Amino acid sequence: MERLSDAMRPFFFRLLFLFVLLISTTSCFEIIEELSLHKDGSGNLQLTLNASQSKSKLASVMLLDTIQGHKVPSKKDIKEHIEELVSDLNASEGISNVTYKLNLDSYIVSLSCDFKEVANINDFVQKLWDKQRSKGTFKSYSFDVGKQLFSRYYGFKDNLKNSVRSLKDDDKKVLDNASYTLIYRFDNTVKSFSNRTARLSKSKKAMMMKTPIMDIVSGASTIENKIQLTN
Repeated sequence: MERLSDAMRPFFFRLLFLFVLLISTTSCFEIIEELSLHKDGSGNLQLTLNASQSKSKLASVMLLDTIQGHKVPSKKDIKEHIEELVSDLNASEGISNVTYKLNLDSYIVSLSCDFKEVANINDFVQKLWDKQRSKGTFKSYSFDVGKQLFSRYYGFKDNLKNSVRSLKDDDKKVLDNASYTLIYRFDNTVKSFSNRTARLSKSKKAMMMKTPIMDIVSGASTIENKIQLTN
């Protein structure tokens, strides 16, 4: 399970690690990434982990001491780790208005922050990555203000695939029915985009993608996208 936490470190990995321990008895959960981007490059990012469809089973798991040899985190442990992450975000350059919501009755947790530019998000996660003495350079987003070109990258393909491949079969099941949803909102309308699995709203100012996490791991699908906005 430690290798699984390594695979999920690209963003709030400490939070995910605690929840992965909890949801290791069920494969039904969703990660939602919502990014609102203004034409000057500033915006808001919200990340949500939703395991509400398995809340009855998770409530039973919380009563245990261990899962498959791993200590079950208490509600206090989960809250402390989230607050530590919020504190780190608040101290990061270009990031402000950090808030979180934690519902341990429905097993939904979300984290939100404003940023001056998407590079602030990249820099923060790179620091988390380096703090864990993990190798690699983190970059998820870029935005060319002059060209109004937004890019979503995914640079952990091999790391994630190798980490999941090395897991025991029981641990791999945690990802079987898990999904990753991306939602983007813009001030300007979308002129074109590269990922054909994305769906554009009628207003052409919002876009959504939803894909099984195991498809991302296997390379069957990608969350990478280049989105050209109108000037």
